[in-house]
Amino acid sequence: MNNNNKILALFGKSGAGKDTIAKELCKNTNEFHQLISCTTRPKRDYEINGKDYFFISNDKYKELLNNNQFLEVTTFNNWNYGTLKQANNINKINVGVFNIQGIYNMLSNPLLINYRILPVYIYASDKIRLNRLFNREKYPNYKEICRRFLTDEEDFKDIPFYYTLYNNDNNEG
Repeated sequence: MNNNNKILALFGKSGAGKDTIAKELCKNTNEFHQLISCTTRPKRDYEINGKDYFFISNDKYKELLNNNQFLEVTTFNNWNYGTLKQANNINKINVGVFNIQGIYNMLSNPLLINYRILPVYIYASDKIRLNRLFNREKYPNYKEICRRFLTDEEDFKDIPFYYTLYNNDNNEG
């Protein structure tokens, strides 16, 4: 059994600082490797293809899915997301940002029995989250921010697995 498949699975509400924490961990040490997910959703103004996500077509997503290339897949707001198996580095602790369903899919997948997956809930208060979301872009989409904020309230009512909690209220992330 290969116990070198380690995934630090970060999750949290919008604006909690998940991506910032993942990037910070991965840039400061050789022990960590950042997992970059694929998505079929459009790129946001501040995002960079290959750095924030791999932005792919629906056809490419279906091809990868049909060829069993993903560690996990999920759909959110009618957009598809998935983390490629080939993105995993067996020599490092892999750090990825996932939603609840994506982590649940990994934890319940019998094909990933050799993976050690640690879910970490990145928490930040509503006030700090909203501040971060409003200040993240030059021209924020306030309707989308409000939609995401309200959707999070429903999505985080029931988390179906054990996790570690990290309070990110005092950090800029």
